[in-house]
Amino acid sequence: MQVELAEERVFRLADRFTRGYAETTAWAKRADAFGALARVTGLFTQGKADDTEIVYREQRLQPFWRLTVSTTTAYERTRDYPIKVPPEVRQVTVGEQVLAVANGQFTLKGLESCREEGRRDTLVDGLTKQATSALSVYLQYDHAEITADALTQATADGFVVVPPEAKASMVVRDVIAGAIGKIDADRVLEESVRVEAVDLFYRPVHAFRLKKAGKEAVVEFDGVTGAVTVGGTTFEQYLGKALDPHFLLDIGGEALSLVVPGANIAKLLIVKGMEMRQKR
Repeated sequence: MQVELAEERVFRLADRFTRGYAETTAWAKRADAFGALARVTGLFTQGKADDTEIVYREQRLQPFWRLTVSTTTAYERTRDYPIKVPPEVRQVTVGEQVLAVANGQFTLKGLESCREEGRRDTLVDGLTKQATSALSVYLQYDHAEITADALTQATADGFVVVPPEAKASMVVRDVIAGAIGKIDADRVLEESVRVEAVDLFYRPVHAFRLKKAGKEAVVEFDGVTGAVTVGGTTFEQYLGKALDPHFLLDIGGEALSLVVPGANIAKLLIVKGMEMRQKR
């Protein structure tokens, strides 16, 4: 089997909203952030001063992966083809073969030449490590390719750049394993996997930690879609930390131990650096 790996790339999605708009929108959700009890309490404290305050503001870049994988498999297999005949037929001659009839049918043997091709995109949340199709919504928005050094610079600009918990080697291995299906073959003529895209996307998130009556809650504002969620988290522990520029693709050794369904340990030829940009 030959596995071709595209060069990894990093993209940054543009923030479509100002920080001020994000904070104003998040502030409007402060009652929701502290739950139903806080909303009920608010009915009895209308007109009193709101003691809620924002104690921490965060602009972060949060990761997810996009992988595009295509597969090609060519193989042969021998099959029997039962053919029904009228009850009076006792034997059938096909070419130089004389075939006996049993139970109203005779059997031809044939060699099937097969070819299967497939292609699919997989989106993986960089923090939960789960394949998440809902992330496709971000791909319709503006994004630009950047370098790992540019992400390091973002930390100096005050952004929290969250490293992916799902490492490139892991997501590539899992996607390849999922793309390779079990085949019913007598002889495999060609088997290849092309990882056409190994793209790490960073999307902007504004997070605000609120405090009220000794309790804290977090409201998040999505800088791409404008969605607001409560009950999130903040990642200030990453603030100011430089990213290791070598945190991307490191699949080589791990891919060699990939178990292919229906086979023994696969013998893989890893081809790194496949240029796919002009083909997309």
